[in-house]
Amino acid sequence: MAAGGTKSGGAKNGLAHRNKPVPKKAEAKSLKRKRGQEDLGKLKEAVEQLDPKSPDIKQFTDLPLCEATASGLRASHFEVLTDVQRAAIPLALKGNDVLGAAKTGSGKTLAFLVPVLEKLYHAKWTEYDGLGALIISPTRELAVQIFEVLRKIGRNHYFSAGLVIGGKSLKEEAERLGRMNILVCTPGRMLQHLDQTAGFDVNNLQILVLDEADRIMDMGFQSAVDALVEHLPRTRQTLLFSATQSKRVSDLARLSLKDPEYVSAHEAAVSATPTNLQQSYIVTPLAEKLDTLWGFLRTNLKSKIIVFFSSGKQVRFVFESFKRMQPGIPLLHLHGRQKQVARMEITSRFSSAKYGCLFATDVVARGVDFPAVDWVIQADCPEDADTYIHRVGRTARYESKGRAVLFLEPSEEEGFLKRLEQKKVPIQKVNVRENKKKSIKNELQSYNFQSADLKYLGQKAFISYTRSIYLQKDKEVFKFKELDLDGFAESLGLAGTPQIKYHKGEDIKRLKNASRAAISSGSESDSDGEGGKRKKDKDQVRTKYQKMAERQNQDVLSSHYRKILGDDGQATSDNQDDDDDDFLSVKRVLADDAQLDAAAGTDNPTTTEPRVIKLGNSELIIDSNRREKLLKSKKKLLKYMDKGSKLVFDDDGNARPVYELQDEDDFAQEGPADRLRRQFVAAETEKVAEADLADKQAAKLRRREKRERQKARERGEEAAEREGALQLDGDEGGDPLALLRSLPIAGDDGGDGSGEEEGEREPPRKKARKWFQDDSEQEEEERRKKKKGGKRVIEMAEEPDNLEDLEALAAGLLED
Repeated sequence: MAAGGTKSGGAKNGLAHRNKPVPKKAEAKSLKRKRGQEDLGKLKEAVEQLDPKSPDIKQFTDLPLCEATASGLRASHFEVLTDVQRAAIPLALKGNDVLGAAKTGSGKTLAFLVPVLEKLYHAKWTEYDGLGALIISPTRELAVQIFEVLRKIGRNHYFSAGLVIGGKSLKEEAERLGRMNILVCTPGRMLQHLDQTAGFDVNNLQILVLDEADRIMDMGFQSAVDALVEHLPRTRQTLLFSATQSKRVSDLARLSLKDPEYVSAHEAAVSATPTNLQQSYIVTPLAEKLDTLWGFLRTNLKSKIIVFFSSGKQVRFVFESFKRMQPGIPLLHLHGRQKQVARMEITSRFSSAKYGCLFATDVVARGVDFPAVDWVIQADCPEDADTYIHRVGRTARYESKGRAVLFLEPSEEEGFLKRLEQKKVPIQKVNVRENKKKSIKNELQSYNFQSADLKYLGQKAFISYTRSIYLQKDKEVFKFKELDLDGFAESLGLAGTPQIKYHKGEDIKRLKNASRAAISSGSESDSDGEGGKRKKDKDQVRTKYQKMAERQNQDVLSSHYRKILGDDGQATSDNQDDDDDDFLSVKRVLADDAQLDAAAGTDNPTTTEPRVIKLGNSELIIDSNRREKLLKSKKKLLKYMDKGSKLVFDDDGNARPVYELQDEDDFAQEGPADRLRRQFVAAETEKVAEADLADKQAAKLRRREKRERQKARERGEEAAEREGALQLDGDEGGDPLALLRSLPIAGDDGGDGSGEEEGEREPPRKKARKWFQDDSEQEEEERRKKKKGGKRVIEMAEEPDNLEDLEALAAGLLED
């Protein structure tokens, strides 16, 4: 059939091919598989013979890599190995656990992605084998960046890769997890899938990677990482990379590392930061920090700048206020409280921008690669030297140049410079030119006055900054008592210094890395990480102001602003140790009587002779001037007054109380149900009998009035007929218009035309019905029937309203 359906030329070609030996499809697959096994055997042999410390390894082509990985690297224009890649990749290819430490921007991402691809290739991994590699990142932005690099260099592999970072539907991610060979994730989201996603198997995991391992091993991620490692098999390869690596034995034991190889690309270097990075610091008082930052932005309008703050509240306030002031450079802001879609969009916009300024928290301080960043400004002193190294690493990446400026408060200068010296960080002091300084306090104060939302952000920025300084562990650097808080509040444009209470015992890193759902009501720190949770005390009684502080995106009320200020609008901060969990200062909770006393407005009442005042059914004891002044407030006295019972009105306008259901116990106390039912029936029967009697009397009265009206009409008709007959038979010289005046007129009630008032006239007369009909009336009736098409029409003067009228109507119909 196939041959018959082909053309002659096609049949000839088919016969020609039959004469040649063509290998079968199965044989072709077998040959391809055999060649692949031979290539894989040669590759494994080359890896075994590889010397990790060989000085000849300078390019990726010098490494024993499979063709899929090598072609992906060439297509992505990766050729020369960096120091950390030259030291770490050979060790990882041989299956060793690696602890890698290198400067920021030195290529650590490729140092673990290449071993991941090679590990799965050597194991002949397919999508049916499940999860083979797990890469953990502390932030979402860094995880997205790792995933993008993985897609570039792994474009020729057949592995499936996924990104699990939260911000999306957990159900949608769970449906795809079972088919993924490589996962890039954040700790909190990955742990959530391991605990909740049914059928998610990680028992075949081959390699685990922790990027920015020192941050992941911090207290903020400790519980999440420990729980995550419990799900993973111990027979795996583990790679840890960071710019500041930890060598603690406890951390290595927790991750089940087997004889790890420590790789440091800058341990013997002069500086822990890139040599092409120019670092400097400025000593500026806290009250002049925003003035200095504004002057810097106005001077560098054609630059790409990242400004780091210690909390998201400060980021939001500075962004919103500077946006109104329009410095002349595009502004963006990024912090951990934003939605995932917004964070990705802002990251993409800043990466592609030529000029711009990004206000950010430490959420982008590690690993994130923004192209061509000119300046890194640290407006707030970092918590430690490691954080400083990671922040300045956003510029001067991989042989490019960059500059970094650190703002230090005078009390922070000496202590933090010692910390940088210990980390081999060279930095020099610079001064701001006098002509570049400009105070923006008045402008900020004006904008705060115009916008209640901006004023509220300023208050929260003040609170979050002072709280973060107070909770810092390094008291040699962060000296809370030496801060000029009044000047700082004034520099934010606030009318007064918010009054704050503080409490000790919290770790600032734990607060910053805590997940959004785990942040308690008193926490104002920025949530930059994905792990770490704190239990919330639900049994604690919370005041109204504590609940207001818990709300997300709450409206700003001027009364709330006044309440967090002192009486004179310039309240000072209270830095005493307090075990109270309140973060905002609130009024103490008073008992009911004490609240009544406090309502009068005096602190030292002068007691008077007690007296009793009756308010409705209740009594109020007046034993002080406060209580006596309370009598002037009608609103506060309402709870002492007898409010009575609520009434409703039925259709007839009668008032009755609202029907309410009675409790079963109260109903049982009234007596047996049968007796109550009989009483109810007897009462209702009596009401019905009374209503029936009243209805009968009313009907009887109506009938009597109707008969009287009918008799009156008949008498009127007879009188009119007699009067008309007399005038017709009277003197011819009489009044000629008397007859006309005697006739009824339109709208007249049937009076006799004697000139009576309209209100005294009788109602219109109704023609008296007769039970007989004479000949003339019969002829008239027949004439009307002919006019109306032969149908008889019965005319009624009035609508029948009694039995007699109905009988007359029925008789007329029967005659027809």
